[in-house]
Amino acid sequence: MSEKMKEYIEEAEKALLHTYNRYQIVLDKGDGVYLYDIDGKKYLDFVSGIAVFALGYNNKSYNDALKGQIDKLLHTSNYYYNVPAIEAAKKLKEVSGMDRVFFTNSGAEAIEGAIKAARKYAFLKDGKNDHEIIAMNHSFHGRTFGALSVTGNPHYREAFEPMIGNIRFADLNDFDSVLSCVNEKTCAILLETVQGEGGIFPASRQFLESIRKLCDERDILLILDEIQCGMGRTGYMYAWQRYNVKPDIMTTAKALGCGVPVGAFLLNEKTAQNSLVAGDHGTTYGGNPFACAAINKVLDLFKQDNIIENVNEVAPYLEKRLDELKDKYDFIIDRRGLGLLQGLVFDRPVGDIINSALEKGLILINAGAQIIRFVPPLVITKENVDDMILILDTVLSAV
Repeated sequence: MSEKMKEYIEEAEKALLHTYNRYQIVLDKGDGVYLYDIDGKKYLDFVSGIAVFALGYNNKSYNDALKGQIDKLLHTSNYYYNVPAIEAAKKLKEVSGMDRVFFTNSGAEAIEGAIKAARKYAFLKDGKNDHEIIAMNHSFHGRTFGALSVTGNPHYREAFEPMIGNIRFADLNDFDSVLSCVNEKTCAILLETVQGEGGIFPASRQFLESIRKLCDERDILLILDEIQCGMGRTGYMYAWQRYNVKPDIMTTAKALGCGVPVGAFLLNEKTAQNSLVAGDHGTTYGGNPFACAAINKVLDLFKQDNIIENVNEVAPYLEKRLDELKDKYDFIIDRRGLGLLQGLVFDRPVGDIINSALEKGLILINAGAQIIRFVPPLVITKENVDDMILILDTVLSAV
């Protein structure tokens, strides 16, 4: 590490609130599927900003669209209409199949809005405010109070309790555990279509179909969190489309803006017409022209550059190469995931493995203490997969 990098890191530790245990590099720029630190060292990136940079770094068409919007208009507030937001909402409806859009600044804010919409929907039915939401154990939905309240990891919640209340937790892919939580107060069931932070666990088709049927029978809203697993990562624009189990409310973010902080929650018409109204919810920055210019270009490029087709071509190859590693090393006990959201499960903590890979020019991330998560840009090639496997195999051979 250069003296310059050490100085930057020391200054960061003096100035920034220490809520992250950061890796000891200072990143400077990106190009394609590669990142570069301030010393010029090149890294193959299999994290993509935690599933954000779907299009890779320094995409000229994307950059030009943002530069063009900067020269026109950055912000107006939601007291006025703006063209980028109108166009982005139309495109997002088309690719999602949902009916109404509310733009936010992040995934956590999208979850907050989804929770409010669900509770307002139930309140309008019976005038009561004691309704309950069922969420999943081992889930992760964000760090704000509402999002944290439905995050199924007690360790994240305990220092900040009491949470918002009236939340029950069931187990993903265990329909009986959901049934045991349902009562006359249940207004929504919330889950990630593929659990990310919780260990790369996809929902099963039978579980999702059973949840949808239950919600239809009892007028309970199904909320699907697609913040990490959505936007083409599983080979469908949204992971629920693989199962053809449509939610009443869904959340999206991360790759929706490909680096610009933006999210959204989307509702079907029935929920939209019977929940939030003027004055119930708002945001200063959500849906501003700059953020929506990013969404517009991202959705255009997904279509133009056949991003989902590339995922469906490369993902089976990534699975094959990861399975080869699993077969080679007995301390790798499982490989699971969908599309370009994959995890290798180890019988030991993976922190040292990730650090060793970083030293060799490969950026990886964990999902829990014993799982390496693979969430590369959606533009990766089979050659990029081979390069990643070569570095990781070298690291694992030294374990």
